[in-house]
Amino acid sequence: MKLLKLVPDDTNIKFLKVRWPFFIVSILLIAASWGLVMTKGLNYGVDFAGGQEIRVTFTETAEAPIGELRQLVGSLENGGDPVIQRFGAPNEVSIRVKLPPEAEGNPEFAEKMTREITDALKAAHSDIRIDGVDSVSGKVSGEFRNDAVFALVAAMIAVAIYIWIRFEWQFGVGGLFALFHDVSLTLGMFALFQLEFSLQIIAAILAIIGYSLNDTIVVYDRIRENLKKYRKMPLPELLDLSVNETLARTVMTSLTLLVALIPLLFFGPASLFGLTAAITLGLFVGTYSSIYMAAPMLIWMGVTSNSFVPDETVTERQERIARGEG
Repeated sequence: MKLLKLVPDDTNIKFLKVRWPFFIVSILLIAASWGLVMTKGLNYGVDFAGGQEIRVTFTETAEAPIGELRQLVGSLENGGDPVIQRFGAPNEVSIRVKLPPEAEGNPEFAEKMTREITDALKAAHSDIRIDGVDSVSGKVSGEFRNDAVFALVAAMIAVAIYIWIRFEWQFGVGGLFALFHDVSLTLGMFALFQLEFSLQIIAAILAIIGYSLNDTIVVYDRIRENLKKYRKMPLPELLDLSVNETLARTVMTSLTLLVALIPLLFFGPASLFGLTAAITLGLFVGTYSSIYMAAPMLIWMGVTSNSFVPDETVTERQERIARGEG
């Protein structure tokens, strides 16, 4: 039986021919992503923002009255400026309130706040069900944020060093830029749609870094092989050849992951939506960056077909001439 091939063996797509338009678009997307992060900010979950998070469900109401809940909780003594968002179904909401300074190191105060809010909610709506309560102090949430940033930066630097050692420093710079592109666009999506940014999302971004690294190394490994085989081939053509030769593997890997991610994205639990959305986006941007970020960077870094050929010594040159090799 003939095997199904999603990518024909003779595929010859000129990816690098349009590298400049895609590179410009990518730079604009990176700038827009960081602009959104700086202006709109990230919608930190309790892990990073600190405070109390109360998840409730209206068992007899089709849609939660978010405006009314915001007014109700805000009018309480310790309600402050609550953040109330739908959490899954229209009748499910997440209520987040910041803990005041006097609550630091005082679990009794946090419990009192929770009782005050839940009692007010139950008094106003008899069909409310409390699904869960989480509490994180401001100090702990700050430590979480610092540790998360450190983990992301350390992962990206470690990846760059690994590629540098495995290949050459130009490859390390290209790989690092591709990872920066992927992480930036993921953060931009969370800032744009104000999806909750929690420790789960840090795990998702680390998974994106791993996937993107894997895809980039496969392409780089083929480029290195072809640099040895085709010494006289222009670099853009050699890069296109390498990307086309690894395209079948890239497509099959991406489709396999999508088979698992798409059902989870649309039919999975609301608590995993942000994680799944981040990995799904990372699947696309990671593949894209391996082709249009990591590969073209080698051209812009001055790599040529002879860049990594060892310099010939006088003795080696004399031996080559003696063998009649010119």
